[in-house]
Amino acid sequence: MKILIVDDSKAMRMIVTRTLRQAEMGEFSLIEASNGSEALERVAREDPDLVLTDWNMPQMNGLEFLQALQAREDRPRVGVVTSEGTAEIRQAAATAGALFLISKPFTPETFRAAIGPLMR
Repeated sequence: MKILIVDDSKAMRMIVTRTLRQAEMGEFSLIEASNGSEALERVAREDPDLVLTDWNMPQMNGLEFLQALQAREDRPRVGVVTSEGTAEIRQAAATAGALFLISKPFTPETFRAAIGPLMR
């Protein structure tokens, strides 16, 4: 499985990477993008199986990114990883096509519960 991590913070991309590895969900490769615009390019070029995107980013935020992905026939599965876990944001993310929303702070178990079933 190829996973694209989208977050404007390099430190947060590193934390997500570390937490995914700690979740011990089998084999996967990781690629990164620092905003939604870059992520759209990566999706077209790299064809990831799963995208984990932040909600608040410059240039193109998580919602705009999700909406842009909806126009693609071959869109990947997407989950949101954010500090914005309100009911309104959860609903907006789900409406825009996100399969799940993981609120920060998160644990390996949180990732295992959300992503594990997608890796089977």
